[in-house]
Amino acid sequence: MKETIILGIETSCDETGIALVAGGRKILSNKVATQIALHRRYGGVFPEVASRQHVISILPVLRDAMEDAGVSWQEIDAVAVTYGPGLPGSLLVGVNMAKGIAWSSNLPLVGVNHLEGHIYSSWLETPEAPEKPRHPFPFLALLVSGGHTELILVERHLRYKRLGGTIDDAAGEAFDKVARVLGLGYPGGPAIQKAAEKGNPKAFHFPKAKLRMAGEFDFSFSGLKTAVLRQVQKLEAEYGISNGGDARRLKPGEGSPLPEQVVADLAASFQRAVVRALVEKTQKAVERTGVKYVCVCGGVSANKALREALHAAVTAEVIMPPLYLCTDNGAMIASAGYQRFLAGQTSGLDLDVVPNLRLV
Repeated sequence: MKETIILGIETSCDETGIALVAGGRKILSNKVATQIALHRRYGGVFPEVASRQHVISILPVLRDAMEDAGVSWQEIDAVAVTYGPGLPGSLLVGVNMAKGIAWSSNLPLVGVNHLEGHIYSSWLETPEAPEKPRHPFPFLALLVSGGHTELILVERHLRYKRLGGTIDDAAGEAFDKVARVLGLGYPGGPAIQKAAEKGNPKAFHFPKAKLRMAGEFDFSFSGLKTAVLRQVQKLEAEYGISNGGDARRLKPGEGSPLPEQVVADLAASFQRAVVRALVEKTQKAVERTGVKYVCVCGGVSANKALREALHAAVTAEVIMPPLYLCTDNGAMIASAGYQRFLAGQTSGLDLDVVPNLRLV
């Protein structure tokens, strides 16, 4: 019996991802064109540049994905595409491409929430786990990406309960902003992880946020980011460095005037504070819900320190996709789209982008 094949398109931010997935789990192809080199000069994603690059990249990526999968257009059953949340211009490129394919090939169109896609990245079979067992419901999803930090209880396919999330900066945003303050470059997550490897994570004490007005499973990283900035200002004054602590004074690619070891210690201490907050809230959610599995997804889940801490401290079984499925990709959108296609939840050609779409 032929398995249902879904073409997945992801363009929510700065990566053009297109994949073909069979049966919601088997990756036939998964191609991604990254824009990191383009945005490094700005110290972050430049939305207009991102959307224009998607226009340039999307057709070659589509051709590569189709060729790599070795399937014809007649074998594809539906087109799934991210329609939010994300950058409006970037989303529009992917949605318009998906509409064009759906219309010209007479295929059903399925709109997919980007966050839902990340959750389904843990569902995919990979060369490392070609016959990956299906983890049972319910399970907890810790979603940590550039723009989102959320704890979500996945009760069954397509049914979610949001337990908490960030009330200000997401973990990924904090990594990028602190990396900028420390002169470590972009993207911030890998840069801070690399610097932290030579640092002392207990050199500086950065307090965890106390959320008096927020929920039990909510996060806040804005205060932590400010604490790092204040510490940098203090250290620069001690070292006699002018313009102490103004985060905007460092141009992208310009290193910190502080000694390398001090920067490494700051990076390690900041990373430790973020990891502790994520791990403690996750474990508390495990205890409260009684789940047996925790799926960790999103770009920040590639952080080595976070992975090690979660495996060590969380009492449920921790499931993480391989690193290449942590960042944005089309395979996760195809996997989530497969479930919506089976449920009959297809979209019309009037599908529009929703930049601030919520999962639940």
